[in-house]
Amino acid sequence: MIKAFVILAGQPGGEGFQFVLIGMMILVFWLFMIRPQAKKAKEQKKFVDNMQKGDKIVTIAGIHGVVNRVNEDGTIQLETSPGSYIKIEKSAVSMEWTANINKAAAAEKK
Repeated sequence: MIKAFVILAGQPGGEGFQFVLIGMMILVFWLFMIRPQAKKAKEQKKFVDNMQKGDKIVTIAGIHGVVNRVNEDGTIQLETSPGSYIKIEKSAVSMEWTANINKAAAAEKK
């Protein structure tokens, strides 16, 4: 089948076929690379926007804590241990790690 592509591409009327192949390559690239990444970014934004006081989260740096306050300036106050607070950017929260830690905590309660 690949030989047929090469033979057709080498023919005088093969330019149209080459455009079809390039179009198919772009489509595959979009389906497997760009679209999933955009979907993941959309989910991350939704996760960060819905964060509220009392949520257990993990930052990208691996810091575990509980949200104490969600500030209007795009930051949160995170309680890392009782009475110990740090201020971090909302964008520093890892959706995957947080989901995994909350899933493990729910499994332990059962």
